[in-house]
Amino acid sequence: MCRRWEGGDPGVANQKSPTCLLLTPDLRFHSFGFAARDFYHDLDPEEAQHWLYFDKFKMKIHSTSDLTMETELEAVNGRKVRAIEVFAHALRFFREHALKEVKDQSSSVLEGEEIRWVITVPAVWRQPAKQFMREAVYLAGLVSPDCPERLLIALEPEAASIYCRKLRLHQVIDLSLQPITNGLDLDGTRPFDSSFRQAREQLRRSRHSRTFLVESGTGELWSELQTGDRYVVADCGGGTVDLTVHQIEQPQGTLKELYKASGGPYGAVGVDLAFEAMLCQIFGEDFIQSFKAKRPAAWVDLMIAFEARKRTASPGRANALNISLPFSFIDFYKRHRGQSVEAALRRSNMNIVKWSSQGMLRLTQEAMNELFQPTISNIVRHIEELMGKPEVRCVRFLFLVGGFAESPMLQKAVQKALGRTCRIIIPHDVGLTILKGAVLFGLDPTVVRVRRCPVTYGVGVLNRFVEGRHPRDKLLIKDGREWCTDIFDRFVSIDQSVALGEVVRRSYTPARVGQRKIIINIYCSATDDVTYISDPDVRKCGTITLDLPEPLVPPGAVGGAEAGAVIAGPERREIRATMQFGDTEIKVTAIDVISDRSVRASIDFLSN
Repeated sequence: MCRRWEGGDPGVANQKSPTCLLLTPDLRFHSFGFAARDFYHDLDPEEAQHWLYFDKFKMKIHSTSDLTMETELEAVNGRKVRAIEVFAHALRFFREHALKEVKDQSSSVLEGEEIRWVITVPAVWRQPAKQFMREAVYLAGLVSPDCPERLLIALEPEAASIYCRKLRLHQVIDLSLQPITNGLDLDGTRPFDSSFRQAREQLRRSRHSRTFLVESGTGELWSELQTGDRYVVADCGGGTVDLTVHQIEQPQGTLKELYKASGGPYGAVGVDLAFEAMLCQIFGEDFIQSFKAKRPAAWVDLMIAFEARKRTASPGRANALNISLPFSFIDFYKRHRGQSVEAALRRSNMNIVKWSSQGMLRLTQEAMNELFQPTISNIVRHIEELMGKPEVRCVRFLFLVGGFAESPMLQKAVQKALGRTCRIIIPHDVGLTILKGAVLFGLDPTVVRVRRCPVTYGVGVLNRFVEGRHPRDKLLIKDGREWCTDIFDRFVSIDQSVALGEVVRRSYTPARVGQRKIIINIYCSATDDVTYISDPDVRKCGTITLDLPEPLVPPGAVGGAEAGAVIAGPERREIRATMQFGDTEIKVTAIDVISDRSVRASIDFLSN
């Protein structure tokens, strides 16, 4: 493991680096993480306006509905840069950092082709965002597009799940509510491992010695996770909350996904945004926006102060949390508004936020609850909805992982809502669970054997027109034949189980002799009730391109119809495409049936 990130905040052990990137005024990479934040913070305010500082930008590619290679991100100073370049800068930095770390620890120099890179993404990310990450990796030079297999995209809750099933007793905290009497459950049925409390006590003492054990075989969770057991992993990160349901399979211990990955943008960032909204409510939105633009360093300071307090917030706390307001905030407000910060607080009637004469905002417990509440209730509601699905019944364990799972506020809320229905487990290095699981996934990508399809995918085809069944406006007459256009040919359905090697095959035929390319549009829908690609909830989401080699045999008679849209007939040249949906990314291959030569096939979700 990379032990520590340089920089970092006093009093916070940083096993993770914040998503901050700094570019020089001429758009060259300067620094990433704490180093970027601290350097930007120390710049003279006049000079800082020319530098490009990006913060918490990972989620931007999830929230953009039409993501392309040209999508832009806006720096704090308002200048825009292509998102792909910002991501590539960050990935290039990780590459240097990782290789240096390996070299320092093992003194061997790794060649490019000896490395398999694993990049984790939230499971709720759509195909374009996953492809975007892959393109950014190519641009950053970690992997060449000619060796795509050297990059694996891992889904974050899945990686966490792979790690969680290997956990040992001394690596977890059990939040379950069942009160224990004399080593028996309250109803006296199941003897509860009495060494458990000793282990927990020992654990409390040894919190500082971080151990990471992986042993072979399954069922290492106090020998309680057995074949057939179902469990939910809730990955609560900065930007998203991702939920995954897995079952351990017989006898090889591989994992099977029981319900499509779900989740949403309910990460810890929501609490920061709520704090910013609270400041806007007290001091006025125009003032806060102007302060961010004119005093960027002081704004960073204020958010660092809030971050540190946010981590210590806990439900049982009686006294208020103090957050120091930077002097320039107090000064700027006085000059801007002609009155003191204290007066603004009084005028805002916000009784839950007080003013301390030492220049601090005092957030009462009610105020902290209000900041956390919306995000936490979203998370709890989401887990409860998932647990209510028929496919997800009989779940024995809920694993809380990800950085936000460290928050006592979140732990308490989940415990209160769900502690009676299943065991709630928090792994020790909860913020690193995903990273460690990603390593295990990189060593054996076949460990998740069955996944669920997040949406319905298909293409548009022509079929024979049937009077009375097909609408007249879909009628197309070609060469004297009647065709119905826009029919949705389904590849896979939403929430369908797809095993790892399972494929969907379709044959396509070129519409013209000498045609060099077949381009097929892919459509997707969040429902399975689709007949035509023109249905309201269907959208075009990508394209498959088949590059045709020169035919080796004289082509037979070729009828018309849209390129690549007619199911092949016997006398035509046939291209057979094979699509795989069971992996973390969709893959396509194709062959020219007559010559048995493989055809260059690519699938693109980014150029719509």
